[in-house]
Amino acid sequence: NSTKGTTASFNMYRLLQTSLVLAASCIFISSPVAFALSTASTPKKKVAVFGGTGFVGSAVCERLVKRGHEVTAVSRRGVNPRPDDEYLSQVNWVSGDATDANTVKKVINNCDACVHAVGLLFDVDSGLAGLNTIVSGSGSLPGESSTYDAITRQTMFNVIDAIEKKASFPFGGNSKFPLCFVSCAEAGWPDVPLGPTVDKLAPEWLQKYLAAKRAVEARLQSSSKIRSSIYRPSLIWDWKKLDVLPVIPVFNLASAIGVPFVDKTVRVETLADAIVQGIEDDSVEGVQRYMNMEELASRP
Repeated sequence: NSTKGTTASFNMYRLLQTSLVLAASCIFISSPVAFALSTASTPKKKVAVFGGTGFVGSAVCERLVKRGHEVTAVSRRGVNPRPDDEYLSQVNWVSGDATDANTVKKVINNCDACVHAVGLLFDVDSGLAGLNTIVSGSGSLPGESSTYDAITRQTMFNVIDAIEKKASFPFGGNSKFPLCFVSCAEAGWPDVPLGPTVDKLAPEWLQKYLAAKRAVEARLQSSSKIRSSIYRPSLIWDWKKLDVLPVIPVFNLASAIGVPFVDKTVRVETLADAIVQGIEDDSVEGVQRYMNMEELASRP
């Protein structure tokens, strides 16, 4: 009888122990710790960021590092714009000319995702090149060959060519290469009411700017080797970018009342977070307007 009692007590103990383990497991699975572990399962990538020293590019680099990705930033200067930043200090800063196909090829061959954030608002032929020191995130002046076609179209075509060539390698895998391109809202004018009219009235420098963006978009949409995310922000800002702060309410009001060819402004943090989602999430593809960027940026 004593043995039976001991056995029964032991079985009750094991049952209680099992119940406690199951209960603890349920609590753990629903806890923030488990959620953090699940998000940590996102495959980490080697990401190349062209234009990484710029206003948008540096924000993208920072967020990619925060998410655990290995980042190589390519720019003419190749210098960390904020040496005291704990995340940017983990980026591999490379000096290189993205208009040179061989330079781009070497970078692409050592990564498995890419962001193109090379930007130039006023090119050398616009007559307004000096304003870049004010409106450019990096405060740089364009060189003698810095046209919209060279800086936007040629650099991005070099990236696309390098990716497509890499994808044709034996054992290159079947998955599409994730590539994020920072375009602009105005590139979509032909697709919205009154947009084509506004497009025709635009000054010559803006028409050339948009022609370069649209050429890239068309090339991306025709590539079968690339999973491209095309971001079309209007004004990009943060509270430190004083040159655009006065006009932000005008853009936002026009968008809110339904002016079809004016999009709501986008904070640089929102754009950068949306780009990171474009790198990580295989379902993100195609044109992303401001509402799409806001939704992407809200994801964990």
